[in-house]
Amino acid sequence: MESLGAADIKAVVAGIAALMAEKKDELITLDGAMGDGDLGLTMEKGFAAARDEAEKTEEPDLGKFLMKIGMAIAKAAPSTMGTLIATGFMSGGKAVMGAASLGGAQMAAFWDAFAAGIMQRGKSKPGEKTVVDVLLPAAVAFKASVAGGAGLPDAFRALEKAAAEGREKAKDMIAQHGRLAYYREKSKGRDDPGAVACLYILQSFADSVSSRA
Repeated sequence: MESLGAADIKAVVAGIAALMAEKKDELITLDGAMGDGDLGLTMEKGFAAARDEAEKTEEPDLGKFLMKIGMAIAKAAPSTMGTLIATGFMSGGKAVMGAASLGGAQMAAFWDAFAAGIMQRGKSKPGEKTVVDVLLPAAVAFKASVAGGAGLPDAFRALEKAAAEGREKAKDMIAQHGRLAYYREKSKGRDDPGAVACLYILQSFADSVSSRA
């Protein structure tokens, strides 16, 4: 697979929606340990709305398409995590505005902007036990893989691997944001729920691209 078209993006979003429905109870439990427990519902609602938007849109500009996905998530799930993920999609979409297909370079730009948008909106940086600690290394790995000549499936597998490694590293960090930060030292050794949700988004992207290669 050399590039992603509108049909591929629709399949990706449908895949994420299905995975979030499957993982809803897990994310609720994870979030409920040191938070308000609504993350699973937020991700399910947000990506169900994103799937519905993707199914009906006929927007040929994939940048605008991805921005619409972000806006649908923002409207359906206006919580902290919903807003961050929505911002990621809107920022990433803006970075590839005008593209009718997304090759490796365009997807690298998308992930760079996705991560940057979330860091700016959440006022977060690496090492603070947030979604950033999964997303940023994944974006860097994807970009490096593409620069090394990898096709999209291999680049997405590099992204997935880096994201999984980021999740494990984040467990040993002390939370600096959100409800988890209230527990400070007690947060060490635990998953950040948002980071896990982000990992699932990235894994679903990789699985969808691989299955369509």
